[in-house]
Amino acid sequence: MSGPVVVVGIGADGWDGLSASARREIGAAEVLMGSSRQLALVPDTGAERVEWPSPMIPALRGLLAEHAGRAVCVLASGDPMFHGLGTTLVRLLGPERVRVLPHPSSVSLACARMGWPVEDTTVVSMVGRPVELLNRVLRPGRRVLALSADAATPGLVAALATSRGYGASAMTVLEQLGGPKERLVSAVAERWDAVVDPLNIVALECRADPETADLACVPGLPDDAFEHDGQLTKREVRAVTLSRLAPVPGELLWDVGAGAGSIAIEWMRTDPACRAVAVESRPERAARIGRNAAALGVPGLRVVTGTAPAALAGLEPPDAVFVGGGSTAPDTVETCWNALRPGGRLVVNAVTVESEAVVAAWHAKAGGDLLRIAVHRAGPVGGFTAWRPSMPVTVWTATRPETREA
Repeated sequence: MSGPVVVVGIGADGWDGLSASARREIGAAEVLMGSSRQLALVPDTGAERVEWPSPMIPALRGLLAEHAGRAVCVLASGDPMFHGLGTTLVRLLGPERVRVLPHPSSVSLACARMGWPVEDTTVVSMVGRPVELLNRVLRPGRRVLALSADAATPGLVAALATSRGYGASAMTVLEQLGGPKERLVSAVAERWDAVVDPLNIVALECRADPETADLACVPGLPDDAFEHDGQLTKREVRAVTLSRLAPVPGELLWDVGAGAGSIAIEWMRTDPACRAVAVESRPERAARIGRNAAALGVPGLRVVTGTAPAALAGLEPPDAVFVGGGSTAPDTVETCWNALRPGGRLVVNAVTVESEAVVAAWHAKAGGDLLRIAVHRAGPVGGFTAWRPSMPVTVWTATRPETREA
């Protein structure tokens, strides 16, 4: 390009809501790119107008190359760096090749209309993303803004909230924020039936039904929070295991022999930036993992159906690996260990004598920490109460050396 691509944020108030500097950039552009709706908001400046194709993202690089050497201005909704096109262009071109002039975001405008502090409001984007992301943030008393993909999004939000026991939540859809056609439509989620404008944002004040169980954000969800066939890392052991895996935002976990996917799911629930791949050999369990992930608000969990170590080939190197099943399969632990990024953590849980032998051998080779967990639960014995032991679990934790020599 002859200079940086200029990205101008524009709201429903159009030209009138733009700053003088934003108007100058639009006026100086030789090529003006945007959606048909956005382009219609600005007067004719003599620039060549390019409407986004569908799909847009794959075509971006080609469109920019086509207009190389010309002054390009891109119109984007609201704040382009908040779930917006500005972020995509910076990732594509680099920050030195993009200049952004933001407009107030739809979140700022919605919070202003609702009287909600922005810093206390949870934001979830539904644009190109599954509505099940809301499952992770539904909490009594929480205020949530859902960024809508289109006119159908509010209905999807209302249906999901109702199905998860939050049908009593107060719901307001804010249309065309900042523009002359701005409108607010309110109802209780379980009674939502309004027809709304495609340009909208959903405000949800979460109110749980009396029988709704609130799931904690810390690791160690109740076992019955997961659909499973018994192949599940139990609650207490799961909490300890996740403390050893030590999730950090942005890191990737491999959950090998995932069973019900509980470790991968709780890893991702710790932070929206945490990613995971669940590897499971049985198709019916792999399908179950996907359902659990959606129900617990992390539909982005990647599920690979296959047997380790072969199923691990080609996966992005992980920051942490959990082996909950299949540790006795030849080369599985070795493959996981070698795949780890320097400084990555490997946690292997062993229950059988054979898997404990594998763990002991690796502990002798790579060091780390060995822990045995024995959980006893109280239960009735006649008219008395006695302790019933669960099978003890041996947990081996090791950190991959930075030098990768081990």
